[in-house]
Amino acid sequence: MTQGIGSAGTVDIRALIDEGRFSGLQRITFALCFAIVLLDGFDTAAIGYIAPSLITEWGGVTRPALAPVLSAALFGLAFGALSAGPLADRFGRKAVLVASVVELSLACLVSAFTGDLTQLVILRFLTGLGLGAAMPNAVTLTSEYCPASRRAFLTNMMFSGFPLGAAFGGFLAAWMIPLFGWRSVLVFGGVVPLVLALTLVVALPESLRYLVAKGAPAERIRKIVRHLAPEAAGAAVFTLGEPQAAPGAVQEKSGLALVLSPAYRVGSVMLWVTYFCGLVIFYALINWMPILFRDAGVDPRNAALAAALFPLGGVGAIVLGLLMDRFNPNVMVAAGFLATAAAVALIGQAGGHLGLLMVTVFVAGTLMNTAQSSLPALAAGFYPTQGRATGVSWMLGLGRFGGIAGSFMVAQLAGLSLPTIFSVVAIPALVAAAALVVKFVAHPHTAQPAVTLEPVH
Repeated sequence: MTQGIGSAGTVDIRALIDEGRFSGLQRITFALCFAIVLLDGFDTAAIGYIAPSLITEWGGVTRPALAPVLSAALFGLAFGALSAGPLADRFGRKAVLVASVVELSLACLVSAFTGDLTQLVILRFLTGLGLGAAMPNAVTLTSEYCPASRRAFLTNMMFSGFPLGAAFGGFLAAWMIPLFGWRSVLVFGGVVPLVLALTLVVALPESLRYLVAKGAPAERIRKIVRHLAPEAAGAAVFTLGEPQAAPGAVQEKSGLALVLSPAYRVGSVMLWVTYFCGLVIFYALINWMPILFRDAGVDPRNAALAAALFPLGGVGAIVLGLLMDRFNPNVMVAAGFLATAAAVALIGQAGGHLGLLMVTVFVAGTLMNTAQSSLPALAAGFYPTQGRATGVSWMLGLGRFGGIAGSFMVAQLAGLSLPTIFSVVAIPALVAAAALVVKFVAHPHTAQPAVTLEPVH
């Protein structure tokens, strides 16, 4: 008998996905969500690549005046994520994904034709809204089509598209700006997502878990099941056996109510704290390392080169994803943050030795990005279908304020020695590890039996 199909023609969608073969539909879903996150990385980083050209073309622009432009997208990312999760849990993952990709593409495209900083700030905020809405829903949809045994691995692999997109943007901008000007980078960042949005409308499926949880018509579910497992398309009844992680929580009326319910509240807050702390470290070091190294006597060119090594280790999340699927994911990610704390503190001790400094920065960046990039998969596995999009997006949205805090934190440490500054920056990683331990202690229910939601006929 085909996995997930009962003797009376009843199909358990969870079992069908978890125990069946990884189908072409699932590969298409993964590829499209990877493309969304890849373009998110490109559009998020684009403003940094064009900033020097802005100063040159708009002669009166000073570096401090660019600060609102550089931070506007961060605020947009936060508010976009906070609003999109509840919308996706109410109206569906696909609808919100398509709308957010269209919105960010139009905002980015229009920003290519701005003539002053005020317009650019507004449009970067609007671009950030779309980026913030798209990323968590791509994570959610990917996780809901992944078998449980490979969910963390595949979700982390998909999320690794973000740093790859940011890196690709640097190479593309270096080629395009001398030939076509800085506006061409924004045109590219607007047109390509618009083409992707059209592809999403045609090829991206809605989440089967979401459709069954929401009681969608059986015929709508069958149309997707035909592509996932043709032998199950003739079933009369569809059910969803959800892991019974928190008894009674499935009765909540909305995704946000579930995320904030007593059954999930402690874990939700701990995920928020963890993601916030991770971005405090990431943005503190990305924004300040070149200056800190230069002030410590490192040649400016070498200081910039050393700092550039920090964000390159995000693909390490794929390895951690494999470990998360085999062992307790909270413990694995907490261990990653503990190692991050030690590595970040060691950067301050290596300031006088360039070779050692570069190695230490790269190792710290690999550990930091690996742990941080694994948090969306951890959140997606924590929440049931009814609140998954809200849970993931609120973690990402509230965490963005950590990036803003990190940018200001190092400025308050002026006058301290390099080892002291990096020791202070390492503290949030210890807090993140402790938060994940608290989450695990408060919610040791990841492997309880399944509870079957109401069947769809």
